[in-house]
Amino acid sequence: MVDPHSRVCITFNGEIYNYRELRRELCASGGCFRSSSDTEVILRAYLRWGDECLSRLRGMFAFALWDSQRQSLLLARDRCGEKPLFYWIDDLGTIQFASELKALMANPAVPRILDLDALEHYLAYGFVPGEQCLLRGLRKLPPAHALSWSLESGGLSCWRYWDPVIATAPPTRSMEDLTDELQALLLESVAGQLVADVPVGVLLSGGLDSSLVTAAAATQSSGALRTFTVSFPGHGRFDESRHARLVACHFGTEHHEIEAAEITPELLPQLAKQFDEPMADSSMMPTFLLSTLVREHATVALGGDGGDELFGGYRYYSWMPRIEQLRALSPVPLRQALAALGRALPVGARGRHQLVGFGGDTSRSIAHVDLYFDAATRAALLRPLRGARRGGTPGPEELKASACPSQLSPSRQAMVSDFRRYLPDDVLVKMDRASMLASLEVRAPLLDHRVVEFALGSVPDAALATGTHRKVLLRQLARRLLPHAFDLARKQGFSVPLARWLNGMWGTYMTTILEETDGRLFDRRVVRNLIRGHRRGLDNAKRLFALMLLELWRREYNIRIEA
Repeated sequence: MVDPHSRVCITFNGEIYNYRELRRELCASGGCFRSSSDTEVILRAYLRWGDECLSRLRGMFAFALWDSQRQSLLLARDRCGEKPLFYWIDDLGTIQFASELKALMANPAVPRILDLDALEHYLAYGFVPGEQCLLRGLRKLPPAHALSWSLESGGLSCWRYWDPVIATAPPTRSMEDLTDELQALLLESVAGQLVADVPVGVLLSGGLDSSLVTAAAATQSSGALRTFTVSFPGHGRFDESRHARLVACHFGTEHHEIEAAEITPELLPQLAKQFDEPMADSSMMPTFLLSTLVREHATVALGGDGGDELFGGYRYYSWMPRIEQLRALSPVPLRQALAALGRALPVGARGRHQLVGFGGDTSRSIAHVDLYFDAATRAALLRPLRGARRGGTPGPEELKASACPSQLSPSRQAMVSDFRRYLPDDVLVKMDRASMLASLEVRAPLLDHRVVEFALGSVPDAALATGTHRKVLLRQLARRLLPHAFDLARKQGFSVPLARWLNGMWGTYMTTILEETDGRLFDRRVVRNLIRGHRRGLDNAKRLFALMLLELWRREYNIRIEA
């Protein structure tokens, strides 16, 4: 879109939820609009407030805005990283950008060479974090950042426009007051995100977060609320459809329970192509299937992403305080001995990485949570590339440890680290790519920046995760809003029985893909040992899945390997 005077041009991906309020404010100060779109509101907001317009936008977005008067380009990405933005600057100083990496790769000049430092990070955690990209020379704009590029000078500046306050000791408030404020924020956020010109539904998994979003939407929706859940018959604990049914019945929603077809490995090349960079989160598969089935009934859906990272949902948040107590009571030689024991265990042995992390400080323990391949295993796996890392940048464990603010409690450090890394680079990538492949727009009310600021700046540790409870505040709100029969103690992620599949019908497919991997990339002996270990009962399913997705992606885009 171009403004009437042809000064400013914008290309935009996303949704601005408060565009109507901004439009009224801009009209009151003399602005004239030719359309009713949120895109034009961004244009007008920029003309009125310049770069400061970013602080006024509520939504999920990535956009590029060219200002012909200033001869400058502005790139911006939403606060939590719901929408992606890639860019590349060539040897001549030309900048190219897109919300999909495959759009940049349509240019033959863009290098298709594997970035070996980024590869290390992918192998460590199953995703490529921050501004790094698996293609050498390309970058991602981080969440809550903007970038300005000058045509005249070629100068580039990047800055963070939003940085929520993380309170070390929030003011003392009663649980009732905290619950009141959270309820008000959630209701307001959901009300804003229900506004659409197309049918809107809720992805109701049956878990706490999506159930609370459903409860809020049921009170805000003007018509019958549509809810959707997917069932996995025969998969026992992976099927939460009965819990979703309970919530839907309580709020009288128009509920759609969709039975998932059998997931076969032939789905993986399609996902590897869609995801731009590979990622190892196997829940991408049910997420895509759910999105595809929901799209038959709705164009926009609300989800529960963000609840775990902001309000203390993951199991390890509860055991972090106990680990720190043990660390304080254990002499250094004992901790070092336990870490050495962990390194001696075979890859895939349960507790291996926790023992290794116990040898360091709190941040090192957190850095070893959900680690796929540790440094020694990465070096062995990448032996054909002579260890891969080129140096000069922090290694994966060091980078994750640096995202843990040392002044916070152990559990809070872990939550902040996950909010800064795992949420934008895994959870939101998975949801955005899987839903967009199905042409479904998924919104996340819990990631409204006011909810985020409340969670990080006002909620004490005791209302998040303790040694015995998680999501303390969310469960308190659930007691108000959800049916009494709802199981508040349950915690089940949106997952699939990957280990069982790899020992069954997926085994031959996986082995074929990995055996055909370019010998210049992985040491085949290490890969075979991982496969043998998995078949003997070691927990290597997610590691093998990560290698398989990487190889499928590399083949799809003909990515070169250069040592």
